[in-house]
Amino acid sequence: MFDKPPRCRSYLLSCWEERSRDPNAAAVWRFSLEDPRTGRRRGFADLEALVAALKQEIAAKPADGIE
Repeated sequence: MFDKPPRCRSYLLSCWEERSRDPNAAAVWRFSLEDPRTGRRRGFADLEALVAALKQEIAAKPADGIE
């Protein structure tokens, strides 16, 4: 029925809080994703950017035909 195995992706997700020196400024969360197969790491300024990148990765077709 299926001629190819399902695709799978794994990432190391890091999340950290950045605080301003200004005590009245709100802290912000930053994110990074690292692909353990390639070592490629990408940073994101906010959760929306992280989710957008994950959606793009899931929708993308494999470049080399190997997943």
